[in-house]
Amino acid sequence: MRIEEPLGPGLTRLWEVGEVLCELRTDFQQLVIGRTAQGISLFCDSERQSTEATQLTYHEALMVPPMLLADRLRRVLIIGSSEGVASQLAVAAGAETVDHVDIDRAAVHACAEHLPYGYTPDELAAAERGEGPVRVHYRDGWEFLAAAEPGYDVVVIDLPDENDDAEAQHNRLYGKEFLLRCTEVLAPGGVVCSQAGCPTMWRNETLISAWRRFKTALGTVLYYGSDEHEWAFLSGRADDATPDLAARLAGLPYRPETIDAVALRGNTVPPRLVRASAPPRPGA
Repeated sequence: MRIEEPLGPGLTRLWEVGEVLCELRTDFQQLVIGRTAQGISLFCDSERQSTEATQLTYHEALMVPPMLLADRLRRVLIIGSSEGVASQLAVAAGAETVDHVDIDRAAVHACAEHLPYGYTPDELAAAERGEGPVRVHYRDGWEFLAAAEPGYDVVVIDLPDENDDAEAQHNRLYGKEFLLRCTEVLAPGGVVCSQAGCPTMWRNETLISAWRRFKTALGTVLYYGSDEHEWAFLSGRADDATPDLAARLAGLPYRPETIDAVALRGNTVPPRLVRASAPPRPGA
């Protein structure tokens, strides 16, 4: 099988899938799990979501910065992130409770069955029963937030990249209204984080949109662009905060394999085009 992944106008990437392990149409997306040159890989609607070779690089870039920015790490909410790696990293870093919300039950089960990372089938079954620190909820993110009790130290939005497909249901969860709804369930000193797109010039539209959204809605915005992947992530908190991220990294119970103090210094500077895209905050 070959999968043609759209990257931007007139630009695609071709994946050779030597063996298809799972192919199904869920109620929300077309899902393929198969063997590529990067190991067992997950594709949703022809977009690579994670691969065996690089998934830890991605998930640490997603999870470590917001966990460092937050004042504490007791309760975590994760919206999306079907593989379950984000939930596992939060627990390893000291979270006592992780609510994992995903609208697509079939996708989560396929990941647990076929991916060599993230939930195992037994771990997923336990999380579905609410046994242990991770609790899986098959709900729409909007609906879950509407009933959620405040007090989350970190809220993570990990969805496929925002796009112009009017039928893509996840696009509803990109926007200032949803971002502000996430902040409403934060504990004091809490952080909301989102997968924010790609920093390369020919596909940075969603990153620029996310940067503007975060900068206008939050007092502190932390950029993290992975130096060994192609994705960038934004974390924010309502107040103005300048914690020593390197010191907090040294005290984090989880020891990242792909992020150190030097990476934190270099990868938290947004590209110039991104920095220039948002007007300065009043009084800045």
